[in-house]
Amino acid sequence: MDMASAQKKLATLSNDYQTLQAELQKQVEIRQRLDAQLSENDQVKKEFAKLKPENQVYKLIGPALVKQDQAEAKANVEKRIEFINNEVTRVEDKLKELSKKMEAKRNEIVELQTKAQAQLGPQAGGQPGPAPTAVSS
Repeated sequence: MDMASAQKKLATLSNDYQTLQAELQKQVEIRQRLDAQLSENDQVKKEFAKLKPENQVYKLIGPALVKQDQAEAKANVEKRIEFINNEVTRVEDKLKELSKKMEAKRNEIVELQTKAQAQLGPQAGGQPGPAPTAVSS
């Protein structure tokens, strides 16, 4: 592989790696949002557990509070928690996949750089520099 094609391949690999990094960052942000939503819904679930049957539950829809059946509200929160947990699992799987891809891409980059260095060595003359001399005082 000549130097120009090695540099072109290295640039492509670097771009791919940066794309993977951006996707990983995006997934981390999604994961953080899901954590916040899960925490919020867990808090609502705890508050619902304190309710008595005669307590009224209202749902905010746009600018209006609308009365909602307590059992329905509890079921909705349970469904949301289940949905969020499923999304967390999906995002965690995506994060693992991206990490593996990044590691593979990083290894490709290192391998290419190592090959390029090995090719540069003989082309640069292959002559070692002057040997260091000891200076005594």
